[in-house]
Amino acid sequence: MCLGIPAQVLECGEYYARCRSRNGELLVDLSLVGQQAIGTWLMTFLDAAREVISAERAVAINAALAALDAAQSGATDFTAFFADLDREPQLPDFLRTEPS
Repeated sequence: MCLGIPAQVLECGEYYARCRSRNGELLVDLSLVGQQAIGTWLMTFLDAAREVISAERAVAINAALAALDAAQSGATDFTAFFADLDREPQLPDFLRTEPS
């Protein structure tokens, strides 16, 4: 299985960027996204950037990955990783039916 890992650009060259991720620093191939500004968040797979993502999305993905780590360690309470787990799920507007 291949998981995407968010990584933030620390230094950028034409083809590669030095980035920081939850697993430390890595050299990321920029072939698919081009040069990026320092501070940009990238979704990386196998040390290659596949997509530019927002900081908010990077935080959410890192929380989900931390939850996976916790699950592998035997945790059963995941509310610390997902702020919206303690609320009732809501249907999106387009799926709600109008009362007759």
